[in-house]
Amino acid sequence: MVGKGGYSEVYKGEIGKGSSSIAVKRLAKDNSNANKEKEFLVELGITGHVNHPNTAKLLGFCIDNGLYLIFNFYPMALSSALHGQTTKPLDWPIRYRIVLGIARGLHYLHKCCKHRIIHRDIKASNVLLGPDYEPQISDFGLAKWLPCKWTHHAVIPIEGTFGYLAPEYFMHGIVDEKTDVFAFGVLLLEIITGRRPVDSTKQNLLLWARPLMECGNLSELADPKLEGRYDMDQLYRVALTASYCVRQSSLWRPSMTEVLQLLTYGQDSEVARSRRIPKFTSEEMDDYSMIFGYDLPSDLALDDI
Repeated sequence: MVGKGGYSEVYKGEIGKGSSSIAVKRLAKDNSNANKEKEFLVELGITGHVNHPNTAKLLGFCIDNGLYLIFNFYPMALSSALHGQTTKPLDWPIRYRIVLGIARGLHYLHKCCKHRIIHRDIKASNVLLGPDYEPQISDFGLAKWLPCKWTHHAVIPIEGTFGYLAPEYFMHGIVDEKTDVFAFGVLLLEIITGRRPVDSTKQNLLLWARPLMECGNLSELADPKLEGRYDMDQLYRVALTASYCVRQSSLWRPSMTEVLQLLTYGQDSEVARSRRIPKFTSEEMDDYSMIFGYDLPSDLALDDI
C-alpha cells in the first residue's frame, strides 16, 4: 500500500515480470456507501474520458472481487517533494514548470473536454510528478461533470481538503470551475512558500501570505529552501496569479484561460491590465477568518502535518 484515503486505498503493483510499475486504486472494502458502485462508475467514466499530458492516464479497471482502477505508477507526489524531510528541495525552475503543467491540466478539464470536469480536490498530494517533474493531476474520486446548460452544482455533504476549499463551497455547497481555481491559487502559494495550507499550529497559509502579497514583499513570501535562487519575474507572475485565484468572490477569480495568460505574461496580460496584486477587502478577510477559524469538520480531510 502506498496511499489511503477516506474511500479508497492505493497499491503499487506489477503486470508481468520486468514490466513497469502500476498504481492500483481499490475502493475501500469497508466503504458502506450504498452508492459506491455508482460513484465508481462516475470516476471510471471521468478518468477514462480525460487524455492530457498533465492528467493521470487510466490503464484499465477491474470489477472482480472489488472495484479497481489501474494507472501508471509514479513514486512521488508534489506534497512529498515540497514537504518531505528526506527529499532534495525543489529548485525554482522545476516549481515553475510544475505550476504551468497543473494550469494546463486544469484548463484542459474545464475548457477542452467534451463535458466540463470539476476536479473538486486540487491539492499537492493529488499532483503526481512524472519524468522530468512533469505534473499529472490525479484522483478524480470527487470530480463532477458540469453540463453545458448548468452554471454550477449544489453539493451536499461538503467533501474535500480543509485549507483548499473555496468559501462558496465551504459555506453553501456551490461547485463550479471557480472552486478548482481557488484551490489552485492556494496550491500556488504552497509551491511558492513551501508552507502547507494549514500547518501544525493551525496557521492558515492564505491569511499568512495576504499581507506579504499586498505589500509586494515577495522575498519574504518565497520558500527559504530556495535560498534566494529564483527568477523574480516568474515569482511575481505566480504570486499575481495566486492573488487573483484566491479572491473571496468567485466572480473576481480568473478562468483557467486567464490564469494561463497571467502565468505567461504576468502584469502585461490582458486580464491583469494595469492592476497590481489586489488589495483584499475587510469583508473578504472576515469571511476567510470565519472559515479558517473553525475547528476542522469531522468529514473533511486535512493532509498529514
